[in-house]
Amino acid sequence: MPSDGVARRRALQGLATLALGVLAVGCVPRYAGAPAMSYDEVSYASPDGQAWPLKTLRITELRERHGMHTDIDLSYVELNPEGKRTLVFVHGLGSYLKFWRYQLDHFAAQGYRVLALDMVGYGKSDKPASFPYTMEAMAEVLRIFVARTEAGAPVILGHSMGGQTALSYAIRFPEALEGLVLVAPAGFEEFGRGEKLWFESVFSTNLIKGGREVDVWGAIRYNNFNRWQSDYEWLVEERIRTAKSEAFDQYAYANVKSVQGLLDNEFVRGNLDKIETPTLIVHGDMDRLIPNRFLHGGTTRGVMEYGHEGIAGSQLITLEGCGHTVQIDCSGELNQTLQAFLNELPPPRPPEPAAVIPEPAPVAPPPPPVKPEPPSPAPAPEDAPDRASGEPATPEEPTGPDGEDETEAILEPSKPTDPRDTPKPPAGGPGATTP
Repeated sequence: MPSDGVARRRALQGLATLALGVLAVGCVPRYAGAPAMSYDEVSYASPDGQAWPLKTLRITELRERHGMHTDIDLSYVELNPEGKRTLVFVHGLGSYLKFWRYQLDHFAAQGYRVLALDMVGYGKSDKPASFPYTMEAMAEVLRIFVARTEAGAPVILGHSMGGQTALSYAIRFPEALEGLVLVAPAGFEEFGRGEKLWFESVFSTNLIKGGREVDVWGAIRYNNFNRWQSDYEWLVEERIRTAKSEAFDQYAYANVKSVQGLLDNEFVRGNLDKIETPTLIVHGDMDRLIPNRFLHGGTTRGVMEYGHEGIAGSQLITLEGCGHTVQIDCSGELNQTLQAFLNELPPPRPPEPAAVIPEPAPVAPPPPPVKPEPPSPAPAPEDAPDRASGEPATPEEPTGPDGEDETEAILEPSKPTDPRDTPKPPAGGPGATTP
């Protein structure tokens, strides 16, 4: 763990970085005086203002598996339902499906069926405190979503946190996808035990909720972008105004727990060689979030090369002059890169009958399910409560066509071993750091 002196120095470096971002902001609109905006009020629409049809999927399968107090209502968008190949877009930490707005309509117009979801804890989806928010639990949500929407074996596209979720999905459910696209993905970077403890100690809900408007402007504009345009100001407005909503405490809690899940990435790092699907890794050379500059050195290219070398046959592409949020910062270049990758894929497999839920092959042991904590008093204000007040009635367990438990059919193998038993790649590889 960093010493007090090192921690202070890194904090000062962070403040200096933020100051640079603030100085770069200049004259910008102010939203601090604007009314609160609930997540339900956030507009989900294409860049030209065309509203997307919003759908909801209730997930009941994970309640018992993770000791949750409630089911999950997952919000998602579907475009061009008759498309011959399905693309599933998974957003990153602190964001929501709208961050793919420069891709969804574009690829639907190219003939693809497009699905984009708000992950549990984000956007318009439920934000239950009893969900574990590990990336492996996120991958289970994604697997159920793919099965329930009858997407068959789609191409999974994940950004940042969504990239690490997609990695876990590809390792555990190899038959349930035909392509993997990792956009500035988390999951490749190595974190020492002390680094994890330090970062978890400083990244809190109070930190998220306490940011001033000028801080938000600097963090979004500097940390995520290299080609900022005024067209992106909706990012700041929605962040400032949703911070005044009742659900923001839940959102902040989901972020904190998600960061803890992101730091525990030994499972994906130790099983990259299990990924056999065609894989594209794409990132910007001006990414200021990977690697985590508060914890260690290294370069974005070095981190991505580690993943590239670990996934046999993968492609690695660096987009020049692009920041972390590549899909917005460099949408044109990214869309061309994605299209070239999609053009190289073999024809999609015929979809399976709707009544058949594919069972994934046990190619790698998933981590153990998070054990439910014993009952405790109502959470403190910093621990966001579940959206629903009270516990809904326990739903009838879903079953497959032959009466088997549909949850097990989707998520098996169900005999996990501790990911710490999985041999880790040798330290010192590209982008690796010394614990």
